[in-house]
Amino acid sequence: MTLQFAQQTTDALPLYVVGADDLDSFIETLTPAHAAWVRASVFSGAIGQALVLPGADGAPAGALVGYGTEATRARGRFALAAAVPALPPLTFALEGGIPAEMLEQETLGWLLTGYRFDRYKSQAPLGAQLVAPEGVDAARVEILANAEALTRTLINTPAADMGPAELEVAARELAATHGASIDVTVGEALLEQNFPMIHAVGRAAEQEPRLIDMRWGDAGPTLTLVGKGVCFDTGGLNLKPGSSMGLMKKDMGGSATVLGLAQIIMASSWQVRLRVLIPAVENNVSGNSFRPGDILTARNGLTVEINNTDAEGRLVLADALAYGAEETPDLMLTMATLTGAARVAVGPDIAPFYTDDAALAQALMAAGSAMADPVWQMPFHAPYEPMIEPGIADLDNAPSGGFAGSITAALFLRRFAGEGRYAHFDIYGWTPASLPARPKGGVQQGARALSRALPQVLGL
Repeated sequence: MTLQFAQQTTDALPLYVVGADDLDSFIETLTPAHAAWVRASVFSGAIGQALVLPGADGAPAGALVGYGTEATRARGRFALAAAVPALPPLTFALEGGIPAEMLEQETLGWLLTGYRFDRYKSQAPLGAQLVAPEGVDAARVEILANAEALTRTLINTPAADMGPAELEVAARELAATHGASIDVTVGEALLEQNFPMIHAVGRAAEQEPRLIDMRWGDAGPTLTLVGKGVCFDTGGLNLKPGSSMGLMKKDMGGSATVLGLAQIIMASSWQVRLRVLIPAVENNVSGNSFRPGDILTARNGLTVEINNTDAEGRLVLADALAYGAEETPDLMLTMATLTGAARVAVGPDIAPFYTDDAALAQALMAAGSAMADPVWQMPFHAPYEPMIEPGIADLDNAPSGGFAGSITAALFLRRFAGEGRYAHFDIYGWTPASLPARPKGGVQQGARALSRALPQVLGL
């Protein structure tokens, strides 16, 4: 599936975006016939409304879509996209109504409305098409939309068809498309090459655990992206209840997101030396599952007491982070569907991130707002460090007490990230109910904000 704008054409019909507060003044600009038509309709300019304007021959001559009020737009995102499904299958060209600073965001929403997850059931394609308006970098918007489509599809695919091996295939396909190199360490080779915690978490599954290592670019600052690739999480011997296991195909959402971000970077030809590390495993149950009470030794030598096998994501990320830190990149990022505590704190719609880098944090907060990709800084709260220190090992993978679960997980990861610039995202990767431009299912979080912030942060 490719999400793209329609080609410029003289057949494109005008599409008027009309706010609820501007409807009366807009009607005055119409022909008497069209003005009467709009007044006779139930069109009020509310978000999600669409109204076709008839021509003299009865054929559509254009259309109106509602843009709500400033207050109603503030309650959501992608106001234009809300009306797209109500439009007929024709090609449209925007005729004002959207502030210039919102054009990229709103047209991106239009393209994202065209996403369909149709691997298992055919779905009707989006009918209405949009010509890229003047002032919008169409190529950039298409890159953003298709990177999100990649992430969504990877997350939406069930574990039976998206295990560690299939995730490796997806990474290899992306690498081949953009001329990146890729190296994969599988199974017992993980022990031989000193990735003991990736091996321990994944060894009970039928598909062997692996570490995917993709590199692209030969000039510029070094950027390492580390994505959690737990393709399914049963909880291990600390088995999840069924109600908690139902969405665990999305537990590789961090890896899906870093692959989407990597696609943005490579398709945009950034001058950067990019590295993507994905520990890909299934946390399954078998006779050789790792156990509560085990003490594992990570790649960097730190020992970790296992107090809950369902806190496995930080274990596989730790080995990958330690490996990435050995090259001291200019910036290293982790993306992971890591803790339920993050969802309790900020809900499913906001991606909390952790960093000690004030410039990076400021750039991310501004970029999240500009890119309709909300993020929020959380603290690496040093006084909580004792909570992850169990006494008989260097670290505890699941501190007791239940407090500050997202923070303690982030502090755990920071122990493996080295001394360079680092940020961690604790994402959800899922839209619980359909919203404009975001159908229920897998979703990308944080990548668009990063795509805007990183050039500034890295000096590109």
